[in-house]
Amino acid sequence: MSRDNSTFEWSDQDRRAVDVIRALAMDAVEEAGSGHPGTAMSLAPAAYLLFQRFLRHDPTDPDWAGRDRFVLSCGHSSLTLYIQLYLSGYPMTLDDLKSLRKWGSLTPGHPEYGHTAGVETTTGPLGQGVANAVGMAMAARRERGLFDPDAPEGESPFDHTIWAFASDGDIEEGISHEASALAAHQRLGNLVLLYDDNHISIEDDTAIALSEDVRARYAAYGWDVHHVDWTQDGDYAENVAALAKAFAAAKADTSRPSFIALRTIIGWPAPNKKNTGKIHGSALGADEVAATKQVLGMDPAESFHVPEDVLAHARAVSDRGRADHAEWTKAFETWRSANPERAAEFERISSRTLPAGWEDALPRFEAGKSIATRAASGEVLASLAPALPELWGGSADLAESNNTTMKGEPSFIPEEFQTKEFPGHRYGRTLHFGVREHAMAAICNGIALHGGTRPYGGTFLIFSDYMRPAVRLAALMKLPVTFVWTHDSIGLGEDGPTHQPVEHLWALRAIPGLDVVRPADANETAVAWRTVLRHTDRPAGLALTRQKLATLERGGEIASAEGAAKGGYVLADAEGGRPEVIIIATGSEVELALQARATLQSEGTPTRVVSMPCVEWFEEQTDAYRQEVLPPGVRARVSVEAGVALGWRGYVGDAGESVSLEHFGASADYKTLFLQFGITPERVVAAAKASLIKAGVRNAGQGETTGN
Repeated sequence: MSRDNSTFEWSDQDRRAVDVIRALAMDAVEEAGSGHPGTAMSLAPAAYLLFQRFLRHDPTDPDWAGRDRFVLSCGHSSLTLYIQLYLSGYPMTLDDLKSLRKWGSLTPGHPEYGHTAGVETTTGPLGQGVANAVGMAMAARRERGLFDPDAPEGESPFDHTIWAFASDGDIEEGISHEASALAAHQRLGNLVLLYDDNHISIEDDTAIALSEDVRARYAAYGWDVHHVDWTQDGDYAENVAALAKAFAAAKADTSRPSFIALRTIIGWPAPNKKNTGKIHGSALGADEVAATKQVLGMDPAESFHVPEDVLAHARAVSDRGRADHAEWTKAFETWRSANPERAAEFERISSRTLPAGWEDALPRFEAGKSIATRAASGEVLASLAPALPELWGGSADLAESNNTTMKGEPSFIPEEFQTKEFPGHRYGRTLHFGVREHAMAAICNGIALHGGTRPYGGTFLIFSDYMRPAVRLAALMKLPVTFVWTHDSIGLGEDGPTHQPVEHLWALRAIPGLDVVRPADANETAVAWRTVLRHTDRPAGLALTRQKLATLERGGEIASAEGAAKGGYVLADAEGGRPEVIIIATGSEVELALQARATLQSEGTPTRVVSMPCVEWFEEQTDAYRQEVLPPGVRARVSVEAGVALGWRGYVGDAGESVSLEHFGASADYKTLFLQFGITPERVVAAAKASLIKAGVRNAGQGETTGN
């Protein structure tokens, strides 16, 4: 809804609306007893200006595909967004504002995606929203390239702007540096970031910890930088016209992302608490609220008071939104008529519906051939590329190691930055995040939030530590993002303990809503990808090997890899009836479990091997299925995984044993490491015998007599 601001007008009704926003922010936090009123008060003119004059949105259809996106990265100032949603006519009431931070309300302490209409992403951990916005801007460009690449600039129904607000805290968090540097490199001219430069955080004056020139930093990245200072004349003057001019200039520059540093005074115009850390994160108190309302010319005795004429004036934006929506729909229908095949693909991808027969593109791997699961994953991606144009992604500078580059696909990069190794263009497919794991994960979240495309991002499993906050948010928002984590154990070898994950698998499994998948061979890897892509309501992480693994001979005594889709399945059953011991293994250790089974069977111990690539999928199965795979009556059990045992104790039970790694690794070739740390078939056999004894299995553990 960008408009001609050459004759900018800021009416008395607009000024009154801004003051109402300030009063509502104070009242809501007082009612809640906690919250962050200060930023919502000082950003009131900026937020109102954006929603009323610049943001293209339709409050009657919050999911309109042609809308601009707004990201409040400083999610603690949730009222900045909630009050605009209320005033604009989204499905939010004054009672919702009164219920701020209360059980079951539409106004939780930080905005939550999928919970409140008009909230585009869950923000709370600072900096995440900045990276989400970068991902949304990348997704918008990718979608334009898929569906309308030849339209002149600004004339496609897929052209829109991503707007974001950020605070000092967002700017200080390292993820904002990672994401902002990449945004500039990608020349994301559809991204505008407003920085609320108020010099205050929880510890009061930011001078205690922040002295960098933030504008110079963004200029150095390559952003289009603007500065609006409402304190420049010594007095505080909210020059909304100057901010409108900056918004208009930022939107007009489509060659690079735009950064607007807006100097405000937090909590304006509270007479005693403005410009202090106290107003940042706590209620003003009744006396200060009353004094502030007097400054604003309001009745201190009134709470949550919204004059009808002010509300009607603000709600007029809904009429303008519907008009813009109708105009967009005409352009969209013209495009649809001219591009029926692309239109059909847009509808499919937008609804996250997979095309018929897409699974036929999945590769099938020849038994006996040794291949690392990371390499098998790369072959899966290459095979799926033609069938699933919505699938795209890349790596944090580890493409060759992660095998995340789809063969023959161009890089997503401005033409001037393509290289001999990675040719591409601005509408390409292969993403290059650089050494920016944290931003990579949050950018992938932003891509998934924007629309129907399916992003993936790769690095070593050890560096999932850098990604964890964004991975957690992906799970919280139920986003279909795939994290490709390779070099999944001490099996990576010589790089040593700094690069060898030990505690990571169970640490990641501890995140609710995240599927952690560690396939045992190439065919399990293909089934894992197929299963992940069928899920549209959750993220997944693939833990893949560096070292080559034998592709199992399926059929006969080795079950089909199809069982991997259930998370855990009987890979090789006991010969001669009911098993006396069950070995549960994942990934590269499944091969060791099979070797141990062969030894135990030869000694007369009926042994079952269960491949458990995904605990989360296994737990989703029926009780009957889980008991069929792991019969409660079989108490002798062994888990085998080259990491901490932790959660396996719940599967092996009181009589069980775990072959695991309860310490850091070392630098050596992987075969030496597995041998030295006792992750071997012999150790599995010994653990099985120990478990049989603890389970009280008849004759278990008895040695042969000498005959004397």
